[in-house]
Amino acid sequence: MNRARRPPLSHPLAPVFDRAVESLCAALSPDTARHYRGTVRNFLSHLGAAHPELNSLVQLRREPHVLGWMSRLRSQAPPLVTESYINLLIALRATFTELAWTHQLPQLAHLIRREDVPHLPQRLPRPLTAEQDQLLQQDFLNRNDLGGNAFLLIRHTGMRIGECVDLSYDCLRSTGPDQWAVHVPLGKLKTERMVPVDRLVVELIHRLRFFRSLDPLPPDGRLLARPSSKEALVRQLRDYLHQVCHSLGLSTRIVPHQFRHTYATEMLRAGVSFPALMKLLGHTSPEMTILYVEVALNDLQREFLQARSKPRHLVPQPKTSLAPTRTGLDGVIDSLRAAQHALEMFRRSLPTGAARSCLDRVSNRLTKIVAETRKLRTP
Repeated sequence: MNRARRPPLSHPLAPVFDRAVESLCAALSPDTARHYRGTVRNFLSHLGAAHPELNSLVQLRREPHVLGWMSRLRSQAPPLVTESYINLLIALRATFTELAWTHQLPQLAHLIRREDVPHLPQRLPRPLTAEQDQLLQQDFLNRNDLGGNAFLLIRHTGMRIGECVDLSYDCLRSTGPDQWAVHVPLGKLKTERMVPVDRLVVELIHRLRFFRSLDPLPPDGRLLARPSSKEALVRQLRDYLHQVCHSLGLSTRIVPHQFRHTYATEMLRAGVSFPALMKLLGHTSPEMTILYVEVALNDLQREFLQARSKPRHLVPQPKTSLAPTRTGLDGVIDSLRAAQHALEMFRRSLPTGAARSCLDRVSNRLTKIVAETRKLRTP
């Protein structure tokens, strides 16, 4: 990966923090390790500028060192989104905990408290509107270039943009006669999956293979050629979407992840079950999936009417006896049993309480009456 490296940070505490990060990230992914190193660099840069006299872990204090850094993060322009702010706090807190353990300084573990980490805002699903979705798909089809076909693939499989650029050249797999699926490699949640696709997606992958064959870069096993790095290709695709939205007069704030939200909402409205949708998206929890799905008022109305048309768990109505009414003692017994049955059906329909308990006692008395009445039969 051709990533431009920044010069090493010049701070007395940099070697100590670097060793802590190396210990923490021994089993973590390169992206996570990069995030930890970036967080430490951010914090130490703040200490170097605001507190140049600090040169020892023993001198570190919650006030002013840590709280001052947190205040600077919240006041920076443009403002830091809440999720990024939370990630920075969690990474630095884990680093402090590691330093507290290795240097026997327990006070370091309390420099960032649990209550310092804000709750994530309840985000609404962000699917494209029907008009935006139609305009973009039609424009992608008309352009029929690398970017257009890549975004159509994202739209019709629900994969992340990072997963799309990681697709292998042979990602299209046959699962049966005229049945196909796309193999999505290990991605954000370290899971891989197979996404069933239709003929449209098969044609999209064939076109992307054609574009790959025209690229001067040598084959590397991937469906999309990388001029330099994965991050550079992702930025190139994001810029492409920005230009398309601008040319169509759409909001230039539309991002690739909204195609994933649109796919999820479309699948649910088409009748895909919630557990199956989780598998299609590669999620590991229902809470994550529900963030992707827009449930509009007409969706609720449809579900309500469907539930009303198929009522379940209703108390069965007593059937009218078709047997002829008997006379004498047998008729009396039949009437008592019918009354007992009607009473029992009504009792079961009541909620637990005094009335239900009272009818339970009455039903028991009727049972005894029926038993005593049967004894009146002449031998």
